[in-house]
Amino acid sequence: MNVIEKNRRFYELYVADLIHRQFPEYEDRIAVGIAGEGSDCFGYDDEISRDHDFGTGVCLWVTDEDMDRFGHDLDIAYNNLVDSAERSYYTERLRERRGVMTIHDFYSDILQMDCDTQNCTMTESEWYHLDHSCLKTATNGVVFRDDLGAFTAFRQLLLDYYPDRVWRTRIAEQLHEYAASLQVNYARCMSRKDLVAAELCRSQGIRSAMELFFLLRREYPPYYKWTYRALTELDADGVMSDRIQKLAQTPISPDAWIGIKYHPNRVNFKDKIVVLAEEIASLLEGMLQEKHLIKERTRYLETHVNEVLYPAPFS
Repeated sequence: MNVIEKNRRFYELYVADLIHRQFPEYEDRIAVGIAGEGSDCFGYDDEISRDHDFGTGVCLWVTDEDMDRFGHDLDIAYNNLVDSAERSYYTERLRERRGVMTIHDFYSDILQMDCDTQNCTMTESEWYHLDHSCLKTATNGVVFRDDLGAFTAFRQLLLDYYPDRVWRTRIAEQLHEYAASLQVNYARCMSRKDLVAAELCRSQGIRSAMELFFLLRREYPPYYKWTYRALTELDADGVMSDRIQKLAQTPISPDAWIGIKYHPNRVNFKDKIVVLAEEIASLLEGMLQEKHLIKERTRYLETHVNEVLYPAPFS
């Protein structure tokens, strides 16, 4: 069993009984699950994770009012339970991520903003300021029980994804970043024999390509070190993830640029990194067309920015 399933069993065997016995009048007001920060909430925990993201325990989410009413007593009872050696083991870092907390504080701490969890709303301006990985962190894991529905309601607001204008803006931003880094600046840097800068261009291009893939699938990517793993899970046919892996692993080749004079409208197909970058751009254009975001394909992703931002009616 992974940590999520172990925590589900811990909840079913011990936590549910604790709530039923000691807080029966509030049983239907306590949401329980495992979500938030940590590789375990993504199901990505392994032996390496045991230095910090390790242990058995769940999150118990309550409203602000319920925290004042009974939350502090629940917190004491829960911590007494998990401190029993036969039931749980906590690292100190994990202890900060589990236990009793308000719905408002859970979402606000992760998203780094004052979330209106009571009315379950978010302004377009607030959406613009959010980070992809924080949104994934706020919506990962599993909710075991939520009779009141307050925790799940705000979770669903986030899962429903960006408003259309925000979605298009973020796609346009990454189209520009990909084109600038891998379709322009990589070649310029290689022409100047600046290999360090060229590697930075490759890294930026990989990040933008993966971010575009998630945006076009209307999914949030996790924290950067887990993004490629999540992409391989989302990429059913493996075509994009295969190209991304090859782009990351292909050795940089200064010899491919010997005798090559930089020209903005010419592609140096002797460089395998350039070839892979163009193949990825083509795959992304296909995804853009599937979403009816562009009509015609071009070699250069920058040309699609305005079309994505200011859509014309499709005939």
